[in-house]
Amino acid sequence: MKVALGQFAVSKNWQENADICVRLIGQAQEGGADLLVLPEGILARDITDPDIVLKAAQPLDGPFMTQLLAASRNSDLTIMMCVHVPTGGERVFNNLVTIRRGEVIAQYLKLHLYDAFAAKESTNVQPGAAVPELIDVAGLKLGLMTCYDLRFPELARRHAIDGADVLILPAAWVKGPGKEAHWEVLVTARALENTCYVVAVGECGERNIGASMVVDPLGVAVVRAGEAPQLIFADIEPKRISHARSILPVLANRRFARPELA
Repeated sequence: MKVALGQFAVSKNWQENADICVRLIGQAQEGGADLLVLPEGILARDITDPDIVLKAAQPLDGPFMTQLLAASRNSDLTIMMCVHVPTGGERVFNNLVTIRRGEVIAQYLKLHLYDAFAAKESTNVQPGAAVPELIDVAGLKLGLMTCYDLRFPELARRHAIDGADVLILPAAWVKGPGKEAHWEVLVTARALENTCYVVAVGECGERNIGASMVVDPLGVAVVRAGEAPQLIFADIEPKRISHARSILPVLANRRFARPELA
């Protein structure tokens, strides 16, 4: 599977962001990608306005997603991104949406909200309540996570137990002391402890670090971006997954949650 990571800086204007996404979709198609992953919160971002997610939220049949769906219609490219959608109440959902051939094929509502480092995502965002099902892309099974989910190893492990080969993580990882190190350590840990590839794509605006990367099942960074907008590609190799699980059989060797220990 060939994956494209579309790192960009999200602006205050949803149309500008839609234009960037449509361009990245075209470039990923031209590059022969099977999968394009975009960051978290790509409808709009304004670090001076904590309520931007409420003001910018759109339903999946709104103008933002309508343009992305149209751009995906004539290709087998699978596209994943996070957008804020109305709940019908006072808060919104942080929704990881998967589209292919002009249709929404999966949704994941973020489970773990970023109530940490003086932030409180739950003020405006309602958490999801369900672990997402795996998604098939190019013969591989993909497990979905969003940003702060990275700090909760049980979700990644659940995906691995369910049969995931690759963990997908759109993010908007906030800058701060040690935060880039946290990102790299945690992305690498989730890959190593589950012998999965991790595809982690970050927003790179003035508040967030960018630093998109693909880490393989043995903890090797296959490709990584810096702090600027960039489209990068990586190959996901099934043989690498098989090799990692043969020499590092942590999923087979685990003892918790096995029947004889229940």
